[in-house]
Parts: sequence; C-alpha cells; structure tokens
Amino acid sequence: MKIITCDQYSDEYWAAKLGIPTSSNFDKLVTTKGKTSIQRKKYMFKLAGEVILGHCVEGYQSQSMANGLETEAEAREFYEFTSGTKIEQVGFCISDDSKCGSSPDGLVETDGCLEIKCPEIHTHVGYMLNPDSLKTSYFQQAQGQMLVTDRKWVDLISYFSGMKPVMVRIERDKEFIDALKKEIDVFYEELQTTIKQLEEK
Repeated sequence: MKIITCDQYSDEYWAAKLGIPTSSNFDKLVTTKGKTSIQRKKYMFKLAGEVILGHCVEGYQSQSMANGLETEAEAREFYEFTSGTKIEQVGFCISDDSKCGSSPDGLVETDGCLEIKCPEIHTHVGYMLNPDSLKTSYFQQAQGQMLVTDRKWVDLISYFSGMKPVMVRIERDKEFIDALKKEIDVFYEELQTTIKQLEEK
C-alpha cells in the first residue's frame, strides 16, 4: 500500500480520496454476504461527479459526528493504554493498484488496524448489550481496510466517554476479500467509463 502522510480531513486528505472508492463506503458496493449492493450506482455517480467537480463533496456533519471526532483521541489513548501498544496514525492509505483506499484510525504493529467509532449513546448501549452487532455494522469497512493495508485483523472500538468501551476484533476473511476485490475491479473500470462520458458532455 501507499501511505499519504497528512492530517485526516485536511485538503491533502480530500485530494487523495478523490475519485476512488474507500473502505468506509464498501457497504455501498457489497453486502456482508459479498453480494452486489443496491447502493452501488448511486455511489459511483457521486464519485464521478466529484472528479468532474474537482473536489470531494463533504456530507452533512451532525453534532454527534463532531463530538465523535473530538472523542476519538481519548479512545485512541484508551486503546494504547489497555493494549500496551503504540499506534501509528496515518492520513490515507491507497491500495497498490490505486483502485481503492482507506483511512484507518491507526496501524497496530505489523498485522493490525484500529478503527474507532464514537456513536450516540443509544447506539453505544446497543453495542454493549450485543457486541456482535458492532462487527456486523462495520464488517465491510474492516475487511476493506485489510484489503487495502494487507493486514490480518482490525480492532474495532465503540467509545462513549464515561461508559465502558466495547472492543471487538475482526479477522481477515479471505473469501469475502476476494469477492470484494473483484467487485472493486469492476466498479473502478465502470467508474472510469462514467467519468469519461461526463467529460464528453
């Protein structure tokens, strides 16, 4: 993989993401069963439109999302303390073939990634009661991170300040990643065709 050293959500970060599918949106490409998602075309049109526009279109940032960004550093410190591991923060990672990317919240030693979620309190309570639902909610993103970074696992944390964190580990699923890679290859080629069509309009 290629690592872009920058602050997440900086101008350089958005420029690196322009026109390529990213792991946080892989649920728009495939379902947890590896089947094509019904959101696929809408996501393709969004990426193609951003290329024509020349920059990423940021979505609406709710108050809970803003709070989540502020809490992320606290969650990372919790992980480093409990795991005894120093986290390498990265800006944006791009696959070797440049067809997809990912922005993990940290790289853990040589084999792992860290992904932090700071949801609203009702969502966090739900994860506390059913940790497997945390895995299901972000399965495609975690597998996508492993595809891009070629790592073996992702530690996924749901963190709400003042409450007990929820942490689950998602292991590499070779069968799913193979299916995801095929979908990304097809998606990327169709995306380039769509961009070319728009440029000719």
